[in-house]
Amino acid sequence: MLVSWKWLSRYVDLPMPVSELESRLALSGLNHESTARFGDDFVIDLEVTSNRGDCLGHIGVAREISVLYDLPLRTPMVELAVSGSDSGLMTSVRNEFQEACPRYTARLIRGVRVGPSPTWLANSLTSIGIGTINHVVDVTNYVMFECGQPLHAFDFDRLAENRIVVRPATAGETISAIDHRQYTLDPSMCVIADAVKPVAVAGVMGGSESEVTESTRNLLIEAAIFTPLAVRRTARKLKLFSPSSFRFERRVDARQLDWASRRACELIVSIGGGEVIGGAIDTAPEVPQPQPIMLRFSQLKRLLGIEIERDAVLRILTALGCEQHHEAAGQVSWRVPSWRHDLTREVDLIEEVARVHGYEQIPEDHPIPVAPSAKRPFDVAIEKVRGVVLAAGISEAMTPSIVTEKLDAMLSPWTETAALSTQIPMLEGARKLRRSLVPSLLSSRANNWSSSGTQADLFEIAHLYLPGSQTADLPTEQYTLGVVSGHDFFVLKGVLDTIATRLGICEPLSYRPIATADAQRARGLDPDRMVEIHAAGEWLGYLSVIDAVLGKELKLPGETSVAELSIPGLLRHATLVPTQKSISPFPSIQRDLNLIVAETIRWADLESAVRAAVGGELAGVTYRETYRDPGKDGPDRKRILLSVSLQKPDATLTGGEADALVASILAGCERAVGAKLLA
Repeated sequence: MLVSWKWLSRYVDLPMPVSELESRLALSGLNHESTARFGDDFVIDLEVTSNRGDCLGHIGVAREISVLYDLPLRTPMVELAVSGSDSGLMTSVRNEFQEACPRYTARLIRGVRVGPSPTWLANSLTSIGIGTINHVVDVTNYVMFECGQPLHAFDFDRLAENRIVVRPATAGETISAIDHRQYTLDPSMCVIADAVKPVAVAGVMGGSESEVTESTRNLLIEAAIFTPLAVRRTARKLKLFSPSSFRFERRVDARQLDWASRRACELIVSIGGGEVIGGAIDTAPEVPQPQPIMLRFSQLKRLLGIEIERDAVLRILTALGCEQHHEAAGQVSWRVPSWRHDLTREVDLIEEVARVHGYEQIPEDHPIPVAPSAKRPFDVAIEKVRGVVLAAGISEAMTPSIVTEKLDAMLSPWTETAALSTQIPMLEGARKLRRSLVPSLLSSRANNWSSSGTQADLFEIAHLYLPGSQTADLPTEQYTLGVVSGHDFFVLKGVLDTIATRLGICEPLSYRPIATADAQRARGLDPDRMVEIHAAGEWLGYLSVIDAVLGKELKLPGETSVAELSIPGLLRHATLVPTQKSISPFPSIQRDLNLIVAETIRWADLESAVRAAVGGELAGVTYRETYRDPGKDGPDRKRILLSVSLQKPDATLTGGEADALVASILAGCERAVGAKLLA
């Protein structure tokens, strides 16, 4: 976001140096990117985060400065003179797509003379890199960069039947935008149309057929609210981005919309003449009030670790535009301003107080009271499951919950009931709620193989959506582990058995061939190598290998084993209670041992030999490093440096006892792996 120093000074006094302002804004959340000179002006580039759409206009940035420096904010007063005519008799607005456009307003200006912009207006826009066209277009841009509300001006006489229809585009409909490029639209996109054709892509860009030129005499000024999702989806599909779409994607202030419309009309008429016809046509004039947020003063100390005076808290929140709604003992209820969509919880208000008060005023070493917390059994179990699968060399993946018809039909081992569908595709071509994780993982494995020759072994822990017996039933959301691997069937079985062991499942998992009656569930899988997995008689999932037909279709190399396990089913049989271990109160003795072993000896073998030689008096063994010197130790030999910690549970270990234990370790390692102590 580029802001002009001179432009900012129209709304707030700037007695501070530029460098000081840059630093203060950065500390409060508007990160400073750079500053450049533009004649006698400074242009400051600020990084505005996606939740601070209110700072995508000069007034928003000026408001931040006024709060940080306790300076008065000067918002321009609009005194719009209108004719006695009724604009509703000259035009109409019909909103047929309220999901994408909750509110649309229009004002008419008659008899304007379009011409160049005055110097102050042209210089303001040029300073922030915006070119000038004519005073009408320049005013709409000026107001947008002033308050953050995008506007659009139509040549009223070029609108068929002089009316506006907000509607979804029809399939294959096209529009020539003001960048003079042709765009093909689809029904997911919202357009602003006249009685015949689209005249603008809603929230993104206007059309060339209704753009304002020097011959324009009558104007329709649009000010509207377009939903972020609708604008974002349209802009990305068309690869068409604009300052307007950038602001709509980050939400605009619904209560400022009318001010922006009146401000633009006032400036247009004051520069180019003409008259504003009647009032505005507004499809949704009622703006709902935000729910109040309760702030407890005790929470500031608990979360920030410092005391902030009550009066300072009230001053900061009031200056930010919050209004006191209700006050009780030790707490105040606040209504947040309409331009702050990011303030929804008590902690958001606390963050506002902290950043304006100054993070630098919170000592780094100031203690913050914390309450002990414990992981849920579910979280403990998921960590254990994830740890086992990762240790097996299988990478974690994240795939969408909505899948295509093709992926849904690939496999469905859990149910034969048809998958549920979303009314609107959440992803392009995808509207089925997945009934299995495996199809998406197989697709990812196939993509990895085709693009880079990587045989990706993948797993995912996520929800399945198993349809109910009735159409109206909500799906069963089953948390599930899905695995696809190029390893042998029995290797994957070993991974599943290890998971059961780590979860403390007492009885070993049992594997039963799939019943003949359930053969339909085995489509896509090799029925001769598909087994159901049970624990204490409960069905937990399945293990199989994809059949040759599916493997060929996906162009996968070799065989691919697949498995899925119900996480809730595993938890019902798991024992997650940690085992208590006593800690010795007596001191330990550390010894470093540098052992020469054969190149083929693994650290795990050496560690096992050390543990077997000492027993309960070994407090720990740690690998340090490996060193090779064929000249001194001989070929195919290496040195492993390790540290052992020796400790008795019931007495202080003497030096002699420690020497005896070390001797036992050396003897045990020599017997087990042929290790010799470096002389």
